[in-house]
Amino acid sequence: MNEIKITRDIKVPTRDGVLLSADLYLPENEGKYPAIVVRTPYGKSGKSRYESGIYFAKHGYAVVNIDVRGRGDSDGNFVPYRNEGVDGYDSIEWVANQPWCDGQVATYGGSYLGQIQWLTALQKPKALKAMVPMVTPSDPFVEWPTGLPIPLHLCWLYMTRGRSMQDVSQVDWEKVYWHLPYYEMDLQTGWYSELWREEIEHAQYDEYWEAHSYQKRFSEIDLPVLHISGWYDDEQVGTPLNYRGMVEAGKKDQYLLMGPWPHNLNESTKIGEIDFGPDSLIDLLGYVRQFFDYYLKGEPNGFGEKDPVEIFVMGDNEWRLEKQWPLPDTKWTPFYFHSGGRANSRFGDGKLNQFKPTTDEPTDEYQYDPANPVPFITEMVSAQIGGPDDYSAIERRDDVLVYTSEVLDEDVEVTGPIKAELYVSTDCLDTDFMVKLLDVHPNGYVQRLTDGMVRGRFRNGMDKPELMVPGEVYKLEVDCWNTAHVFKKGHQIRVEVSSSAFPKYDRNLNTGEPLGKSTNMKVANQTVFHNLKYPSNIVLPIIKRDK
Repeated sequence: MNEIKITRDIKVPTRDGVLLSADLYLPENEGKYPAIVVRTPYGKSGKSRYESGIYFAKHGYAVVNIDVRGRGDSDGNFVPYRNEGVDGYDSIEWVANQPWCDGQVATYGGSYLGQIQWLTALQKPKALKAMVPMVTPSDPFVEWPTGLPIPLHLCWLYMTRGRSMQDVSQVDWEKVYWHLPYYEMDLQTGWYSELWREEIEHAQYDEYWEAHSYQKRFSEIDLPVLHISGWYDDEQVGTPLNYRGMVEAGKKDQYLLMGPWPHNLNESTKIGEIDFGPDSLIDLLGYVRQFFDYYLKGEPNGFGEKDPVEIFVMGDNEWRLEKQWPLPDTKWTPFYFHSGGRANSRFGDGKLNQFKPTTDEPTDEYQYDPANPVPFITEMVSAQIGGPDDYSAIERRDDVLVYTSEVLDEDVEVTGPIKAELYVSTDCLDTDFMVKLLDVHPNGYVQRLTDGMVRGRFRNGMDKPELMVPGEVYKLEVDCWNTAHVFKKGHQIRVEVSSSAFPKYDRNLNTGEPLGKSTNMKVANQTVFHNLKYPSNIVLPIIKRDK
């Protein structure tokens, strides 16, 4: 089956009368086929949608690519996420009742296209039989626990304003991100964004955000799901969380695929300076088709019998099949911070090892000035935030604490979720703390692996803001997301602690004032403790494998 036929701009009705525009890809032979629905704000006829439409149609599927409400050729107004659940339900039920569909529908797509699959699944369309959400955003504040949309979110809002994709290269985004007050940053683009300001008005988790949250509702979804992301996807945290959440909710037929990829999956063996080798690229469309063939066509291709977790372990640069996530034989190992009181910069005396402090080690101190934040290495547009970049130059700064292991005398595999426990104090009412895990290569390259942050006022939860008490010692638990990486013999394990990562996150102005509204700044004097009472550490998921 090689020939297909394409019908453009089919109108798909929704319950409130808005018509959505769809392109239909069908096998040339008349018949009824399982359908794959792809709903997108990025143009239903774009290159990737066109190529995947042809591919799946050639393999016996009806593919329906749909512009979401208010985008492309669809009617209505685009309000991100707000209509996607019910519009997804209506689209799936309409597709299932077409003469070319056998009544079975799956969903497919990445990023925004991934999250709206979850919102659709919560509506329980009867025809929905499986889904493949890729590089899927999490609930609000899981990726950006700051109470505010991240700076680069404004770039995304600008790109998706109106019906067609906007050219973001026409804006000086670095200049935009520096602007205060944050609330009015949109005006620096030449455009007023009502949604940007609306989101900043809701600077904590509330009913506004509850409306498009899904990660507390896995018990309501019972579908086979193929979860796909990359270790350097800037929304990576959501995919392992979703897989784990579904499994812990007792849902069967869950699969996790994690490659050494950024947000744009499976396009190159390299990200920046790091090459993950020829095996890092796979036939991803073929992998997804196996899943669909198994669950929609009942083909005995073995997909449902294999181990459900497939991960690429960086450093060794090889794929591995696993029975669960986190891995079954994980040894959760604290690596403790030590210093003589001068861990500032990579030229300081910060050390990292598995020995819990037994004496009153001196604290490490630094100043965080929001007018001079620690840079996060990234392009200025929202397509990809960061990668396996070299942080050796950033670590010259005294407002970055650096803790480094001895040179490793054997390979050390770290695969799983990363958590840090910081004991800190500040002289401000609110401030931030960042933790980053890195691999120090023998040639001096300092490769970022993963990181996370806590905003002080949200230390008890995104729905429970509470200002800090200056001078009080707090234990902060920092979610540093996930990795699968082998620190090779001759390398070193490193952790950075700072109070900014700009422009990945907005700058905390340290005043405790309402978020996003002020131009006032205060320099914060930060203290990190690492002693017997306050043993700051990072917990690494160590994996021992038979050689």
